[in-house]
Amino acid sequence: MNHDEYSEKIFTRRAFFVGALQAIGLCILGGRLAWLQIAQGKRYRMLSDKNRINIKILPPPRGQIVDRFGVPLAVNTQTYRVLIIPEQTDDIEKSLRALQNIIDVEDRDIVRVVGDSLKGSKFIPIKIREGLSWGEVARVEVNLPDLPGLFIDVGDIRSYPYRDATAHIVGYVRAVSKDDLQDDDPVLRLPGFRIGKTGIERYYDDALRGKAGAAEVEVNVIGREVRELKRKDAVSGRRVTLSIDGELQRFAMETLSEYKSASAVIMDAHTGAIYAMASYPAFDPNMFVRGFSNDEWKEIIEDTGLPQTNKAISGQYPPGSTFKMVTALAGLKAGVINKNTHAFCSGKYEYGKDSFHCWKKQGHGNVDLATALEQSCDIYFYKMATEVGIDAISEMAHSLGLGETLGLELSQEKFGLIPTIAWKRKVMGKPWYPGETIVSSIGQGNVLATPLQLAVMTARMVNGGYAVKPWITGYLGDQFLAQEEWESIGLSQSDLKLVMQGMERVVNSNRGTAYASRIKEEGMEMGGKTGTSQVQRITAEQRRLGVKNGDLPWKQRHHALFVGYAPLSNPRYVCSVVVEHGVGGSSAAAPLAKVLLEQTQIRDPARTQMQPEIIEHTEPAQTFWPPKKPLDTDKQEEL
Repeated sequence: MNHDEYSEKIFTRRAFFVGALQAIGLCILGGRLAWLQIAQGKRYRMLSDKNRINIKILPPPRGQIVDRFGVPLAVNTQTYRVLIIPEQTDDIEKSLRALQNIIDVEDRDIVRVVGDSLKGSKFIPIKIREGLSWGEVARVEVNLPDLPGLFIDVGDIRSYPYRDATAHIVGYVRAVSKDDLQDDDPVLRLPGFRIGKTGIERYYDDALRGKAGAAEVEVNVIGREVRELKRKDAVSGRRVTLSIDGELQRFAMETLSEYKSASAVIMDAHTGAIYAMASYPAFDPNMFVRGFSNDEWKEIIEDTGLPQTNKAISGQYPPGSTFKMVTALAGLKAGVINKNTHAFCSGKYEYGKDSFHCWKKQGHGNVDLATALEQSCDIYFYKMATEVGIDAISEMAHSLGLGETLGLELSQEKFGLIPTIAWKRKVMGKPWYPGETIVSSIGQGNVLATPLQLAVMTARMVNGGYAVKPWITGYLGDQFLAQEEWESIGLSQSDLKLVMQGMERVVNSNRGTAYASRIKEEGMEMGGKTGTSQVQRITAEQRRLGVKNGDLPWKQRHHALFVGYAPLSNPRYVCSVVVEHGVGGSSAAAPLAKVLLEQTQIRDPARTQMQPEIIEHTEPAQTFWPPKKPLDTDKQEEL
């Protein structure tokens, strides 16, 4: 073999070897590609889509809250807001400071926006301020060339047309907190999303919130949206229809504003529907949506009237003489008294070594039950209570709705307190003394009740003895939730009639403690009972100097109470009023109750079925009843 043949043979062998290697490589590569495209194609397509397609959560419109006539109490209104896109400005803080010279922008908002711009994507807008007025929008629009990165946007914001009038009932929404994120709902993670924090907004938050929608959007390599591929619209939250009469509620708040701190409940004696539940002072829930300054918050928390507290359900007060009907019914049920039982009131009752006084120093003379209620004679009930006993009185109180929560759809509801022998032994480790029964019989001592409980107590007495319970929510969407039929609590109709006779005379007899507050309109007359709960006793020295309770500092004055019903012939509406440190039930609480029951009958909210449909407007209807009359100033003092 010559050299050329040998070289050719070597080249051929090498070429074959290299070709074989290449063929093997191509086969491996082809197999790999086939494996990736066929066997793993679906997986890699999904990964590719994840890089190309984003899922955007669409927030649902929050459901409306309306009153019994369909008038909106909580709605979504259009709002103007100013936003900034970080990538469109070289200096975010400079742009924000320039904006600050045009409209009001808090320094804390500037700090927040700058911080958010460092955390998120530069092309995602950041909200600076919302709730801009039209004038502010115009000023920003004119100056936009000098405000790089800024723009005006239109969105929805929660609005409460009745403001402070319905704050304690409707509640408010606020931004989602870290604790709220324990909920799996993805909508909660949307920037600026708000949920219910108090009142009905909180109780029915899940239903009001609705269901989030979703949109598939195509994005480029840096994450900017290119186009929308697919969309599933959000489902709006359900509407909540309340038993409240919005205009009556507002009127009640205006009526209570005569005093520094007061509360009232107006309810249907038969169905349990609450038509108004006012606690004055209150707050504007809109400020929790839009945000508030340190000065605004300081003003609320330093107000001695406690505007954030719903005193109608959480204020606990000695019921005073409004409790005498409970003692009376306990005495009648036990057979200790009847309509003919009399007692002599000399102004003082001696029991053992102790002396117990009537509010009327000179006494009331010989009185029966109806007269004792009419003139609020303490001695009659002192004597009765020593025979009836505290446990029987307590049992009657519980049957009338005192000393327990009533299941209202609002937080903060308190139990009150109805003492018993066992309660004192358990809580204080001490025996019960007869003197404590005497004091408790007129709603003093350890007895405590809320205005709501007092309204329920009155309703159960005037409706024939049925265990009505209060409710506020009538409809959730088109679903009726309320209960309107109740079981009997087993009270004698003759006993109830006798007690109501006394309550009628309280207001309509010229010797009654609330005669000055009677309703004179025929067919609208009311019955009721005054009460004054002692806060601080006048000392012997103060009494010697002629100091009266009204002369004491506000915090030391007695609470004023009244419970009432109307009309007399066929009671439909009941009302309870508590004026904190109002001095006397006849002088402060009874005149308010008169105005409230009078206007309730004028509006007569029970006449019309609840309206689950929405009235398409956001502003409350104007009050159409006559202007509020001045309160009667005639004063009578009683305990």
